[in-house]
Amino acid sequence: MNVRSKSIYLACGPTDLRNSIDGLCAIVQDKFRLDVYGEAMFVFCNRCRDRIKILEWDGDGFWMHLKRIEKGRFNWPDDNGDGTMTLTQDELAILIGGTRLLSKLKRRDIFKADVA
Repeated sequence: MNVRSKSIYLACGPTDLRNSIDGLCAIVQDKFRLDVYGEAMFVFCNRCRDRIKILEWDGDGFWMHLKRIEKGRFNWPDDNGDGTMTLTQDELAILIGGTRLLSKLKRRDIFKADVA
């Protein structure tokens, strides 16, 4: 996944992730009015907020990345009216890795330093 030079668009609210590449491309083109063949990544989340799909064009084909988390949920924005928002590389990394951070913060061994 090459994020460096790409715009990142997040689909606010839930998306039916039973959609494959063609279905997600149709959402990007028809609903969001964006060019699916451009230098961009499109990030979608399911209703339960435990799975995300990232659609990416690499110049000669599509990549579809999927992440399913076993515990917790992604912190996902509700639909804001226009359906999308842009993210930076850092924001995408936080979004994808945020569940790991929350689970670490809930662990008691982090607070051992405060006890001494």
